[in-house]
Amino acid sequence: MKKLLASAIFAFGAYALAGSAHAADCGSVSIAEMNWASAGVAAQVDKIILQNGYGCNVTLVTGDTQPTFASMNEKGQPDVAPELWVNAVRTALDKAVSEGRLIVAAPLLSDGGVEGWWIPKFLADAHPDIKTVQDALKHPELFPAPEDPSKGAVYDCPAGWNCQISTTNLYKALGAEKLGFTLVDTGSAAGLDGSIANAFEKKTGWLGYYWAPTAILGKYEMVRLSFNVPHDKKDWDACTSQQDCANPKVNSYPVSDVYTVVTKDFAAKAGIAMDYMKTRKWDNGTVGKVLAWMTDNQGTNEDGAKYFLKTYPDMWTKWVAPDVATKIKASL
Repeated sequence: MKKLLASAIFAFGAYALAGSAHAADCGSVSIAEMNWASAGVAAQVDKIILQNGYGCNVTLVTGDTQPTFASMNEKGQPDVAPELWVNAVRTALDKAVSEGRLIVAAPLLSDGGVEGWWIPKFLADAHPDIKTVQDALKHPELFPAPEDPSKGAVYDCPAGWNCQISTTNLYKALGAEKLGFTLVDTGSAAGLDGSIANAFEKKTGWLGYYWAPTAILGKYEMVRLSFNVPHDKKDWDACTSQQDCANPKVNSYPVSDVYTVVTKDFAAKAGIAMDYMKTRKWDNGTVGKVLAWMTDNQGTNEDGAKYFLKTYPDMWTKWVAPDVATKIKASL
């Protein structure tokens, strides 16, 4: 995949140079607005920048990882998937890149999509000896379970989520029950989020699964703990991620590659706007803060995009030429 990504980015640069003379003729561009918040905001940011900065006529289309990728691969539409979690479609994407149908522009999330077990930063600051999950499991008294405070709690994902399987298997592999912990079923996404909010309100310990970028981690400062072992993909695929794995081993969560993917036709027609596409990236911390603002203000994806552009000009103005930045600022 890395070799293909490198060749894709090289080809991508060639398309950008070839089309740079036609920036004014950007034409119609379709962008997938995926059905989760960070990707939805990214699509709206792209719309504002391409439309107001480069004169493109942008249409947003509802998307999701598998159907959007399939449509781009088979039909050449939509033109752009701003936030594609490529682990879910890696084999097919490799083939599409090698055969010239799709081009991998650049990583959208500079630090990738991350999962893991987290603790509040205020707890990490108070207990600097806790660097790993194993360190945390030495202190059940710091993470009192809601139903039985004499035990420590590890907060699990809701039933039906893939992360419930991995969290349960890692809980077993770590021998957490013998160390005085219980696995807490949070019941729903709201229950999981609520457990974190409650811990911060009461300034009590919290240990469990979460992922980034998310609104919760944008609002509440958390520290991701190491599992003290490298990610073992073979064992992850065969056991850690599988229901009822008989003998789970301690493993680390994979970092998800999150890229912007465009069609060959878009790369050829978009001209200098492609320079933007191959430069544009943001970090999980920034995305989380934007999502937290949206949650607090009941903002839409478009609201979040405008908030980002107004609040973080030092970041996004590096993605575009000064004259383009001036046009975008004027549109806000």
